[in-house]
Amino acid sequence: MLMRTDPFRELDRVAQQMLGATTAGTWSKPAAMPMDAYRDGDEFVVCFDLPGVTPEAIELDIERNVLTVKAERRPLPGGDVQMQVSERPLGVFSRQLFLGDTLDTDHIAAGYEAGVLTLRIPIAEKAKPRRIDIAGTTGDRKEIRA
Repeated sequence: MLMRTDPFRELDRVAQQMLGATTAGTWSKPAAMPMDAYRDGDEFVVCFDLPGVTPEAIELDIERNVLTVKAERRPLPGGDVQMQVSERPLGVFSRQLFLGDTLDTDHIAAGYEAGVLTLRIPIAEKAKPRRIDIAGTTGDRKEIRA
């Protein structure tokens, strides 16, 4: 079944993809793997939108504090498929994040639900606030917060 479309709307969509124009009038390349990143208590959380990607088609690698996320959206299976409208990009998408030394990259947890890849990266112990004991000349000990 063919869906009826407005040709000017389709032309606008193609122009936005090709030129990277946003509706706000600013120029930027559309992100194939949009993400949100925020701190939640003692961990850093990063969420990637990957609709239509199976968990088996996602690769996570980390080397020297550079996290690489690779995902592949494959075409529909079947040789008799006659595509009527194809707006979702296919292929391999990749994104790199440069992680600071304050993050514990040895204990990254990853989950995938409803097309969203969520990474939870703990804050390293050395980066957390801690108390330091100070010994005085009289033997009294005082604490200060570092």
